[in-house]
Amino acid sequence: MPRWLRTLVVPLAVLALVAAAWGHDETPPGDDGDTPECNADLSVGVAFDIGGIGDKSFNDAAKRGLDMAIEEGLVCEENADFLEPDATGSNRDENVLALADDGNDLVVAVGFAFSAGINSNAGDYPDTQFAIIDGFATCGTACGLDNDDLTNVTDLTFKEHEGSFLVGAAAATVADEEGCDTVGFLGGQTGPLIEKFQAGYEAGVAHVNDGIEVLVQYIGDDVTAFNDAVRGEALSTDMYDDGACIIYHAAGASGAGLFNAAVAADQLAIGVDSDQYLLVSAEQQPLILTSMLKRVDTAVHDAIEQAGDGSLAAGPQVFGMAEGGVDYSKSNTELMTEDIITLLDDLKQQIIDGDITVPEAP
Repeated sequence: MPRWLRTLVVPLAVLALVAAAWGHDETPPGDDGDTPECNADLSVGVAFDIGGIGDKSFNDAAKRGLDMAIEEGLVCEENADFLEPDATGSNRDENVLALADDGNDLVVAVGFAFSAGINSNAGDYPDTQFAIIDGFATCGTACGLDNDDLTNVTDLTFKEHEGSFLVGAAAATVADEEGCDTVGFLGGQTGPLIEKFQAGYEAGVAHVNDGIEVLVQYIGDDVTAFNDAVRGEALSTDMYDDGACIIYHAAGASGAGLFNAAVAADQLAIGVDSDQYLLVSAEQQPLILTSMLKRVDTAVHDAIEQAGDGSLAAGPQVFGMAEGGVDYSKSNTELMTEDIITLLDDLKQQIIDGDITVPEAP
């Protein structure tokens, strides 16, 4: 049923009179004929991770993907649901099971921390498909998990190191222009996922100028590190005090602390996941050089589309630069000059062509 008809609030008698006035071949007033039908045969649940909606980063990107799918009619709005975790994320597995118990055809889990729980539980829900952003559930026993050969789980992963290479090159270029020899990296939780961001950033900096030092700080060793803006601000302030003129973060909602520190130090910052220039306050905005775009929205949207047409395959799906899964933002037109954009676009093409191989470990 078209969305205009589902949401139009008009007494039936008036609607009948209006309908009588239309010719049989005419488009109803206010309907341009382009509103898509929605797929009423699909139901989707999304389980967000720590920080939830409003983190201006990872979770918000996933929500945009869900919203796009609804807007395009890939799933009807009334058949789409989502749950947010508590402050520590301790109920994330409970939320996934609740969405599966509700009979959703597809459950999307937003974050690698869902992997172990879904690996353990997916076999109990053979009629539900699970898709995990940054997941490793299908790695099974090779990754220390219980079950192999899950036929209803898809891990949606990214080549974050490739996008981070580009923003590292941007940071080094601007640092050179300012006569600065130090930049910084703020990570959320320690471990191989965020180390991919660090590795790509360091490689991008070195590609432009291997004489620039990269300071590195991590907020913590568990998932609460992605929701600690106070700690993020303190560590960022330390790096600015130690000479960093630009800091790139991969710290989820904790990145808000970096942006506060950037204002206090009057130095530059680089965002992550979303185009954070468009999301921060007016006083922070001029200091956001660029953002590494991790297209979580695309991954969520595509998983919903594939679930709807029956093409969502179990196993890993990888979104790299060649697949449009990572990129960089150009919104700060004052700082992202044509020279920088030309450089980054050239490096981007070299990565796509295989002429540059970006390391995944620091």
